[in-house]
Amino acid sequence: MAGPLIERRSIDVVPDGERHGTAFSQFTLWLGANLQITTVVTGALAVVLGGDVVWSLLGLLVGNLLGGAVMALHSAQGPRLGLPQMISSRAQFGVRGAVIPLALVLVMYIGFFASGSVLAGQAVGHLTHLGTVAGIVLFALVTGLAAIVGYRIVHVLGRVASVVCAVAFVYLGARLLHRIDLQVVLQQRHFALPMFLLAMSLSASWQLAFGPYVADYSRYLPRTTSVRSTFWWTLSGTALGAQWSMTFGVLVAATAGARFAGDEVAYVVGLGGTGLIASLLYFVIALGKLTINVLNTYGGFMSMVTGISGFRGRTVLSQRGRAAFIAVVMVAGTGVALAGRNSFLDAFSDFLLFLLAFFTPWSAINLVDYYLLSRERYDVPALSDPDGRYGGWRLDALGVYVIALAAQFPFLSTSFYTGPLVAPLGGADISWIVGLVVPAALYWLIGTRRGGRTGAGRDGERAASAPARPEAPDRTAGAGTSLR
Repeated sequence: MAGPLIERRSIDVVPDGERHGTAFSQFTLWLGANLQITTVVTGALAVVLGGDVVWSLLGLLVGNLLGGAVMALHSAQGPRLGLPQMISSRAQFGVRGAVIPLALVLVMYIGFFASGSVLAGQAVGHLTHLGTVAGIVLFALVTGLAAIVGYRIVHVLGRVASVVCAVAFVYLGARLLHRIDLQVVLQQRHFALPMFLLAMSLSASWQLAFGPYVADYSRYLPRTTSVRSTFWWTLSGTALGAQWSMTFGVLVAATAGARFAGDEVAYVVGLGGTGLIASLLYFVIALGKLTINVLNTYGGFMSMVTGISGFRGRTVLSQRGRAAFIAVVMVAGTGVALAGRNSFLDAFSDFLLFLLAFFTPWSAINLVDYYLLSRERYDVPALSDPDGRYGGWRLDALGVYVIALAAQFPFLSTSFYTGPLVAPLGGADISWIVGLVVPAALYWLIGTRRGGRTGAGRDGERAASAPARPEAPDRTAGAGTSLR
């Protein structure tokens, strides 16, 4: 349906009259978001850190499917609730208690913005001949402008990137296969459990990190969109795109050796050729990173608005306020990118694995509450009322979250921290498995003892599965009562 180019919604409910699109839009968005250079680097890490080719590919596939399924279950909440993803955390942690996972999510967005800007900055710097630093700054400015436009530009970028980047990856894949002896490469298939689990962790963490914002991009779908279609189109797009890119990364890392590390973008472009072809490939890399970095910027500003509104009680945001929040994410992410651009690969590996410890428990708690306890029904007005049914702080859920974090650390393996149970497992990192199982079981036990249903009760309050009441005229936007 037609509508304003610049989005006016932020964390408020999207009314039925503004819903549009089909679940297929989730396929193109997440395919395009994964066909990009950072996903390639993530796959390459499985080999760079010691894995072989065949078992790394299988480990990455299992991680993409498992992590992608969790991520797609979050996506399926969007059409039913009509709300950004992290707002639903208030049903579990309380209207104000949700600020704790929100703060961690914001760190994630800034980190991914920074890591994406480093690689995109390399591409833009080569394309414009301005160098990496100028490339990072220029790329960040374009990202911020696109994020201000909002939801519509996100999906336009996804559709364009899904086609353009797919064509580029087919071309680069063909060029790579022409250079290497695939039969020899595929003979690298010595199984080592720690390396297999490392590959699973890399791809699962990649997918799980989308969880805190995936429903932001499905919330405009019509309420009648089925959970099944949203789930399968999201999973198909994200798993296909990620596995495609990561497979390319594994093959590049296995055959390039040290030539790949340090300037990953230039090496990948060099596979394609020189001159005009190289310029086109630099543009494609920048386009792929623009798609995902707009998601990170958009999600970051939504997280800040959600956290602040839990204490201020307002959900309407003016255009000036929107631009200010986006600028904060952009400036913070750009600063981190400029500071860490010379040690990107090692830092990014640890960033991915460490993030996993904080977001798997959140995913487990959110999904158990939404699908098993609340049965996909939330009292939407109460999500903005700290004195309502969800309260300000849900100490039981916060307690489960803390316990789950503590349970993971003995199994966590990064360069700056290795848990005591990693060595007995041969160096394998299984913290993400613990981070899903422990909080899911504990929260389900607590929820059933509370009486089972934490969402819409049986006494008639408005639930997310029922049509939202018609909105009153919006007299607040831009009138001095918005978050700024």
